Amino acid sequence: MIIAVAQQARKAIIHNQQPNNITYSRVIHLSHLIDTGIPQWPGDPTVKFTTVAELQDDGYYLRRFSLGEHSATHINAPNSFHGNGISIDEYSAQSLVVPAVVIDICQRATENADYLLTVADILAWEAEFGTINSGNLVLLYTGWQDKWLDKNAFLNQDADGNMHFPGFGGDATQFLITDRQIAGVGIDTHGVDSGQNNNFTTNYLVLAKPRIVLENLTNLDQLPPQGATLVIGILRLRGGSGSPAAVMALF
Repeated sequence: MIIAVAQQARKAIIHNQQPNNITYSRVIHLSHLIDTGIPQWPGDPTVKFTTVAELQDDGYYLRRFSLGEHSATHINAPNSFHGNGISIDEYSAQSLVVPAVVIDICQRATENADYLLTVADILAWEAEFGTINSGNLVLLYTGWQDKWLDKNAFLNQDADGNMHFPGFGGDATQFLITDRQIAGVGIDTHGVDSGQNNNFTTNYLVLAKPRIVLENLTNLDQLPPQGATLVIGILRLRGGSGSPAAVMALF
């Protein structure tokens, strides 16, 4: 009996000494509700719900749903931009729990819908909040989350169909990868690349390795500049180019 108690106590001590323990007082949803009529990338499949069982007829309620892998709040996988990249089902569970920092460019995005994050923006943020540690996910808060319920404003297409929303600049992305060794990026617009970037520069750079790209996030205004931990829930779609994601922030 004494030996058993001692073993339990030893296990408790070892557990408490783990460096990856997470403590938090708040949990915030960073994912939009999935519904019909949400903003969709041009050409993407629409969201559909079909009732297949009713309580009064079948004794239970059940729906079937369909949507694109990059619909709503979602994560992109390397194979969506690199032929030899891994698919979404190959991400480890550990890689989907990551610390995050938030860079606010709302004012600049209000003045210029095509604004791109610069290295100077990153250095200014670090002068105030400290150097971005390796392994962090860098979230870009543009204010676009508030446009979600108005798909015209969210995609912000001009007369020629070109979209206008802010994103990560290529130089800033390369700096974050090379000099800060980040785990990935995220944003509250429909793309980490600006609406004007048809080359998907940031996606290509970040997903050259199995890092994280999150798009269509929300509630970024509720997060601290640093100190949050993200838990990213995915659908483990075999061969998937991405997945709708249930993202929660703990801090």
